[in-house]
Amino acid sequence: MGVQSNKADAPVSETDLAPILNELLARAKFHGAEDADAIATHGRSLSVAVRDRALEDVDNSEGKDIGLRVIIGQRQACVSSSDVSSLSIDKLAERAVAMARLAPEDPYCGLAPVALLQTRKPDLELFDTAVMTPAKLKARALEIEAATASVEGVSRAEGSSASWSSSAIYFKTSHGFEGGWRSSRHGLSGVAIAEKDGGMERDYAYEGARWFNDLPSPESIGLEAGSRVVARMGAAQMKSGAMPVIFDRRVANSLVAAIFGAISGASIARGTSFLKDKMGKQIFAPGINIIDDPLIVRGHGSRPWDGEGVATQRHDIIKDGKLMTWLLNCATAKQLGLKTTGHAMRGIGGPPGLSSTNSWLEAGALTPQALYKEMGNGLLISEMFGPSLNNNTGDYSVGVAGFEIKNGERGVPVNEITIAGNLLEMYSSLIAADDLKFDGSKCSPSVLVEGLTLAGS
Repeated sequence: MGVQSNKADAPVSETDLAPILNELLARAKFHGAEDADAIATHGRSLSVAVRDRALEDVDNSEGKDIGLRVIIGQRQACVSSSDVSSLSIDKLAERAVAMARLAPEDPYCGLAPVALLQTRKPDLELFDTAVMTPAKLKARALEIEAATASVEGVSRAEGSSASWSSSAIYFKTSHGFEGGWRSSRHGLSGVAIAEKDGGMERDYAYEGARWFNDLPSPESIGLEAGSRVVARMGAAQMKSGAMPVIFDRRVANSLVAAIFGAISGASIARGTSFLKDKMGKQIFAPGINIIDDPLIVRGHGSRPWDGEGVATQRHDIIKDGKLMTWLLNCATAKQLGLKTTGHAMRGIGGPPGLSSTNSWLEAGALTPQALYKEMGNGLLISEMFGPSLNNNTGDYSVGVAGFEIKNGERGVPVNEITIAGNLLEMYSSLIAADDLKFDGSKCSPSVLVEGLTLAGS
């Protein structure tokens, strides 16, 4: 049992982090920074895992980190530390300024324009005051394990766990922006093993939520993990060939994620994206929409402002099948001669990067079962292993497992299969089902894609 703890006397609020950044920016200015921004985070996490009705592992951790970016002319440098003493803060600021003076020039670095900064903090309900104890989490993990083992055909529950975490973040710039927020996460997961006639299958179920009351019951997690693994018993390879494929909603979100990697401003500026010349063009069939919205209450990827303090808003990424925007922070926007879209992501140890927020492919009108009927014969993918994507060309391949679709019905389980295709061709034929569920920061309903190449037996 591994335990790491640095227990605080009281919960840390985002405003508790403000004095650290005040001192950090003041020292950066003292040592010669022209502009600067800084971030401080505090996190607590607790996870309990059980196996065979006994405690297997407890992971309890707490820590505080700070990051500083200083700008001198067109040069910048970033430093970070977990030591927030006054002596460490002064040395950190001095080192950052010295590094910036030696850094290569970057004509696109700088703080966000003041006119674009967020001026109010929307209430997104990202923080739940419910605090979990090891005893509570252990009891919930045991419920998952018991439910998993109760499913007929399950050999054993390989691991069941319950987790809770909370964090506080504060961001401040030398040109007047400052603010922060707290967030929380609760999670439940279970893994099931089934064995028969020398064969073994493994599957899982997981749910996460910002608020404790938004989680499903531990029993439902165990039952889902158990039923999934039992359905996979007796899996075999399918014959190779070209055929339609349905991505179950649990794995279809990977296709949404690929879009956001391809429209990252950094990829567009470098010319390394298969979508670099597709702005305003038809990528999907008419009627297909993909949205990114950072302002969803209790959303997994919600945030009141981006990593540069820029106000955030909903964006139509794909509208009626057409590509509508890139993902931009201030640097990539400047490089492309555009305006930031508020998608900057700020980590502790580097300059602002890029990330989406709450992103989803809108649901269609047909049930997954109706898509089975429409495809006739093909493959339903329920799990993927090691996807490979050439970001320059869109060529895509991945190892998969799932079920054969035969005469419009879900048939026998299959595994040890690789599928391959090109994302542009896949997107152009994509049909969305109606089973969208908002259970992560990137979500998708099940989708039907035509003409993929399957390598099996």
